[in-house]
Amino acid sequence: MTAGDADAVLAIYQAGMDGGNASFEDTAPDWAAFDASKLPGHRFVAVDEAATVLGWVAVSPVSARAVYAGVVEHSVYVDRAAQGRGVGRALLDALIASTEAAGIWTIQSGVFPENTASLALHHAAGFRVLGIRQRVGRHAAQGGRWRDVVFIERRSTKV
Repeated sequence: MTAGDADAVLAIYQAGMDGGNASFEDTAPDWAAFDASKLPGHRFVAVDEAATVLGWVAVSPVSARAVYAGVVEHSVYVDRAAQGRGVGRALLDALIASTEAAGIWTIQSGVFPENTASLALHHAAGFRVLGIRQRVGRHAAQGGRWRDVVFIERRSTKV
């Protein structure tokens, strides 16, 4: 993922948010904010033969404390037209390979329980459900509705 992918990445991100089951956020950040919040060695785009971005994955550190240096939180988004074609799995596989090569032992995330496709994708990629964080946040784009989040993680078998 490079700055040249910014428009496509942010458009896919916004479309996911607009769907209502991808994030508590309702507006994608600008590229500078997005770029600053993601670890540079662990962000990827999937493209088709025409170099059209089909999806992206990226991670952020969960803490600045040294004890959590091997724990990241990830996001993966696939363009609606590319869903169901293995794009999400390819992105997660690339992310797992890059994080393990860097000594990262845990990838975690939160998924709305209604996002069953994302939960199935993550399960297939070796993520497990740790629990459900009930009413963990209010979704402003949905009138302040309280939302649960399924907390998932993948522990490396190599690190």
